[in-house]
Amino acid sequence: METILTVNCGSSSLKFALYSLKLEQLLLGNVIDGYTKIGEERHEHGAVTMKEAAEEVVRVLRARSYDVRIIGHRIVQGGEKHFEPVILDDGVLQSLKELVPLAPLHIPPSLDVIHALQEAFPALKQVGCFDTAFHQHMPFEARHYPLPRALWKEGVIHYGFHGLSYESIMQQLQPLSPGSRVIVAHLGNGASCAAIQEGRSLDTTMGMTPIGGLMMSTRAGDLDPGVLLYLLEEKGMTGSELSRMLNKSSGLKAVSEESGDVQQLLEQEDTHPQAAEAILMFCYHVRKTIGALAAVLGGVDTLVFTGGIGEHAATIRSRICKGLEFLGIVINEKANEEKANMISANDSKVTVRVMKTNEELMIAQHTQTFL
Repeated sequence: METILTVNCGSSSLKFALYSLKLEQLLLGNVIDGYTKIGEERHEHGAVTMKEAAEEVVRVLRARSYDVRIIGHRIVQGGEKHFEPVILDDGVLQSLKELVPLAPLHIPPSLDVIHALQEAFPALKQVGCFDTAFHQHMPFEARHYPLPRALWKEGVIHYGFHGLSYESIMQQLQPLSPGSRVIVAHLGNGASCAAIQEGRSLDTTMGMTPIGGLMMSTRAGDLDPGVLLYLLEEKGMTGSELSRMLNKSSGLKAVSEESGDVQQLLEQEDTHPQAAEAILMFCYHVRKTIGALAAVLGGVDTLVFTGGIGEHAATIRSRICKGLEFLGIVINEKANEEKANMISANDSKVTVRVMKTNEELMIAQHTQTFL
């Protein structure tokens, strides 16, 4: 069977999906953090590098005798060069190398995977789909930082991320009459929110890099820049040490002193005060952000929760929404606990939904256009 392969490469995980050429059928599952999922089967094989994960994907495909016709990739950062899906030729790959400083944890693994798949399938086109593209039309005041304009020209601007996820949610919302003002909370290990009007991103929480915005699993989110100056100048931290702390040792993990996993922290919050404080902070920051984005939109018609936490943590959704009644957001706790798709109460002025994002399908749709 002729197929489209999609690859969603994170900083430490790789997901792949295999679709029939017309996208009517999802044929295979994914590779994440050292295991391969094929249909309903899981195959453990230990921690892997991204190159090794890509090689495992190739082995799976060849074992199943699928005829891959084209490969699509999620690329986290497109900079100011890439606003549309594009064939990953030598020129584009060189431009991605130049963007590594803007996404040092994400672009190098993606390049490793691209090169590994080039070796395995040298005749196939590979397509890059950029997470930043969805936010390219943010207005001037949201797109730029209050820094010298010369820095803007060097790429120091607000890009935003999770664009393929937001695109997926908006595509699914279209037949549901969501109204013109939508806030999407993509809450997972990486977390962000976006204000979307008439399908167009007006603002989003992640900034020049995926570190910014909301408190996340291990990422700090927004901070007073003076904190960073203090750590560099007074505590003697190096740039690489600061990067590791902000990316890997902050957020829920830092506050709880235990874990960046929300489910684990919820299980521990009655006996571990730090776990409870981490959850409290996370919900506070998301709630505050929803209020701010509602101000950008002049109100809100639909609020969507998505991502691993947004889809599966009913307690988190409930705590975030408590305090947002002034915006007209009221949830039906029973529907929320029962994992309903729509969890807003009958008297809620805002429709509140829980939706599964599908970045892989968005990549496949974009990639299909290059056949």
